[in-house]
Amino acid sequence: MKKILFVVSVIFCFTNMTCSDDDTIKNESDDFLIGSWIDPIYNGENTTFRKATDLPKEDYGILFKENGGFVERTSGWCGTPPLFFSDYSGEWQLDNALIVISQEQYPSYAWRIVSLTENELVVKKELTEQEQDHRDLMDLFDEIYQLSTSISCTNANDWTFTTYGSKACGGFQGYIAYSTKIDTVAFLKKVEDYTNLEKAYNIKWDIVSTCDLPAQAKGVVCENGYPVLEY
Repeated sequence: MKKILFVVSVIFCFTNMTCSDDDTIKNESDDFLIGSWIDPIYNGENTTFRKATDLPKEDYGILFKENGGFVERTSGWCGTPPLFFSDYSGEWQLDNALIVISQEQYPSYAWRIVSLTENELVVKKELTEQEQDHRDLMDLFDEIYQLSTSISCTNANDWTFTTYGSKACGGFQGYIAYSTKIDTVAFLKKVEDYTNLEKAYNIKWDIVSTCDLPAQAKGVVCENGYPVLEY
């Protein structure tokens, strides 16, 4: 509860522009963050939540538990009806006014508290170190993908494929096709860099994965100008 007291006190300081140590000690709003927050309203970089007694059955909401547990009720990334909502558990902690949330299926992410009252929470998304590492990983993969599709696939004989990535459990993530008419040395070096970077990412952030091996690719065919792997 001391962490929560500190964050609420920091927000009070921001709101009133002045704050003393005595104010921090005397602040009685130490449990404002604990509980359910619903009805997110998005305004630029800020998201505003409303306090509720419980999470909605068929809508988005988040729950901060006193023991550090966190629950996100969401339909996932798909926004196409019908929506099916599920609960995703994790943990939360406070670092000054920063709420850091960890969930097994996602990189840890963070919200910086803009303001907090008994009935309203306003947060701003802020990249954590893990999210930045993940973004660097995805940026490199995007470079690889752009190179792999930089030439139209019209003759399958001009194409081949290679493995890429590193699963946390061991082995590669999958296969990617590329044209032999590009700078294959530079391309394969990027693939190697990506694989090493993902391996380091998995170790650094203690990532878990399945241990099954991808299906064996056998060749490449051209479909509508794009390379398609055959299995």
